[in-house]
Amino acid sequence: MGFIKSVKEEIKIIRERDPAIHSSMEVFLYPSFRVMLHYRIAHWFYVRKHYFLARWVSQRAARKTGIEIHPGATIGKGLFIDHGIGVIIGETTIIGDNVTLYQGVTLGGTGKEHGKRHPTVGNNVMISAGAKVLGSFTIGDNSKIGAGSVVLEEVPPDSTVVGVPGRVVKREHTVLPRETMNQTDLPDPVKEDIVNLQHSNTELINRVLELEQEMKKLRQEQNREEDSHGK
Repeated sequence: MGFIKSVKEEIKIIRERDPAIHSSMEVFLYPSFRVMLHYRIAHWFYVRKHYFLARWVSQRAARKTGIEIHPGATIGKGLFIDHGIGVIIGETTIIGDNVTLYQGVTLGGTGKEHGKRHPTVGNNVMISAGAKVLGSFTIGDNSKIGAGSVVLEEVPPDSTVVGVPGRVVKREHTVLPRETMNQTDLPDPVKEDIVNLQHSNTELINRVLELEQEMKKLRQEQNREEDSHGK
């Protein structure tokens, strides 16, 4: 993709996904726009083994935007980083098309191992604010990662993951349209567990009350029998 075409594509992506934007000129002020232009240049140097120049470009972008993308990362079309402060994308990360990341997201490794050590993120994935995805595994297409989640293992396609550690709480075999990629309409597994416990507790209490009533009736019948025998 040529430079001008790349700029136009980035402008289109940001205008589509950020309702706060009012003009194309505002896009030039967006950290997501600036960091992606720097990333494309840094990645060009990186694949040609100009590692120092690649890191120099990427570190300049990190200082200006607060978003750190290693030049070795592989990023598809349509990545949008909303706000972006604190976003970190590791060297061996692979990101598919039409992915949305919010502030504070980390796509990182779990140690100093070599080789593929960062996540692979599929197409049409949304990763909410503060989520940490750590390790070499795949986040399946059309999945959503809830805010503050810590994901340490594979996520199947069409899944919703929340919690620490992250767990799949919902699966749908439908593509997530961009307009539904919000951070609030996600299940709350802790709340669901509490509701289930409350329901079970209510059932247990009702059963105990029923047993108490049965015991009371049984004692009354025994007392009547004893009275009849006494007479």
